[in-house]
Amino acid sequence: MIRVLIERHIAESLETVYEERSRRVLQNAVNAPGFVSGETLVDTSDPNHRFTLANWRSEADWQRWYLSEERRTLMAELVPMMDRDEVITVLEHSHN
Repeated sequence: MIRVLIERHIAESLETVYEERSRRVLQNAVNAPGFVSGETLVDTSDPNHRFTLANWRSEADWQRWYLSEERRTLMAELVPMMDRDEVITVLEHSHN
């Protein structure tokens, strides 16, 4: 299993619309092959700074979703609400 950390920063005053649209992205990801679970977290010092932590069965499953037309279409609605590019980090358990 891998974890994918997605970091986004929302432009001022777009939080409510962002919440609604980002929920749709996560709801669609839930149906993607290999999706295990996900949660969204808010930075306590900056409420517009959001993190989504998603668990995927494999990096191949994540890549399939990440590159999918479905995600691209959904993200086209989210990107204009962000004042920075999203940052994605793929993580795995250390093998020590």
